[in-house]
Amino acid sequence: MSNTTAAHIRHVLSENPVTLVAAGLFLVFVVLALLGPVLVPYDPLASDATAALQAPSRSHWFGTDALGRDIFSRVIVATRLDLGIAFAAVLLSFLIGMPLGLAAGFFGGWWERIVTRTADTVMAFPLFVLAMGIVAALGNTVGNIVLATAIINLPFYIRVARAEANVRRGAGWVEAARLAGNGNARILAVHLFPNALPPAMVQVSLNMGWAILNAAGLSFIGLGVRPPEPEWGILVAEGAAFIVSGEWWVSFFPGAMLMLAVFTFNLLGDALRDIFDPRRRT
Repeated sequence: MSNTTAAHIRHVLSENPVTLVAAGLFLVFVVLALLGPVLVPYDPLASDATAALQAPSRSHWFGTDALGRDIFSRVIVATRLDLGIAFAAVLLSFLIGMPLGLAAGFFGGWWERIVTRTADTVMAFPLFVLAMGIVAALGNTVGNIVLATAIINLPFYIRVARAEANVRRGAGWVEAARLAGNGNARILAVHLFPNALPPAMVQVSLNMGWAILNAAGLSFIGLGVRPPEPEWGILVAEGAAFIVSGEWWVSFFPGAMLMLAVFTFNLLGDALRDIFDPRRRT
């Protein structure tokens, strides 16, 4: 990373205090995802019947569940799985959707019709229901959850990239690049793609939050990650039955962590747009 790029990132983050807070929270989640199993005080899978359903205390900051497992340890360790699923799904849909959308908007014609109709077909279904169907058909493995989440996010990138390419394909600088001897592939990759990145980065940030919610929702209804693997949706589902009897902490802390993660990625959208916007660098 060059000094100019680093200075630009620092300027964007310092320009808005809310963005700086979101960036700080994001770094916290990254650290938890990378080092969570090392940082937790208890084995997240170890049960202790004598410590079942204990309220939050100095020994167990988030309390314990029905099997005596430390909820704090399980919530922290679950960060790696949830963020890993969301990152892999969003990356997959970005890498496939952006080239398809750029090519559709740039070339038009039958290619544009095929790509846009495919995206419209996916969008015609309730997206969470479609993800449920895919996972139910293929099996509730982590890989299939990533695939289902990537498929329901794919139309967003196709639409963003197509709109940007469609607007800019007749711009003077595109014609100048063509006259300079650049082929269509180079124009798409070097000239149109960077200009499509700012709105795409906002979509990436939003989709990260949706992907986390999607993975947690699938786990909550029993179609996601299988117990006893720590995952936020599973932890909320396991604690739902104890809310009425007063053990609120079993589902509250995983739910709060899930909410905070989605909140963080929603706030990061504007920062990512400004960081990747070529016009902001001037």
